[in-house]
Amino acid sequence: MNAQALKNHLYGQVARIGAAVASPKRLELLELLAQGEKSVEALAREAAIDIRLASAHLRVLREACLVDVRREGKSRIYRLGGSDVSALWVALRSVAESRLAELQVAMNDLFTGAERLTLESSRSLLEKVRAGDAILIDVRPEPEFSTAHLPGARSVPLDELLGRIKDLPDDKEIIAYCRGPFCIMSDTAVALLTRHGLRARKIAEGVAEWQAAGLPLAVAKA
Repeated sequence: MNAQALKNHLYGQVARIGAAVASPKRLELLELLAQGEKSVEALAREAAIDIRLASAHLRVLREACLVDVRREGKSRIYRLGGSDVSALWVALRSVAESRLAELQVAMNDLFTGAERLTLESSRSLLEKVRAGDAILIDVRPEPEFSTAHLPGARSVPLDELLGRIKDLPDDKEIIAYCRGPFCIMSDTAVALLTRHGLRARKIAEGVAEWQAAGLPLAVAKA
């Protein structure tokens, strides 16, 4: 193989990753899997596509070595190929947000500046939670919380929040987070908490963003 042919081969291998992620639904599947392993049925349901299409997208991601799969009875359980794949999703979204005006406008509609954390403000948030000055709630489904969550967070899945509002203190700020900047579960949670007279706000960052920033994560105790 001559030098140019070798270069073409090398660039071609990297392009396999680009081709695999060149789909909005495949990016959404990666974001979902950044929360923890899931069955193809769960992925299809959460991405609002049918199982056949979900399987086809997952096959492309698997061929690019971005996801792995295992069998559990009759179910196929998918997971990310590694933490670097989660970091790839965060990096792609960050570059898109910095370069694409349309995405910037959409993100500005979703978030105020205070909801987007810097490394410094993330550490400040941890200190507030550790000191008991704020309550951090994770409104994702409990299995995602068990896989990994922000330190000090409580698991209060969105579908349980209404029934558990009485368990939350009314004299402290409640801070909600979910799957990251594109997830709106935290918006719903904040609206519900505010209607019930609690001081609440959301943060944009989730587990994938926290990990990509080199910040510690926690797992639920067995």
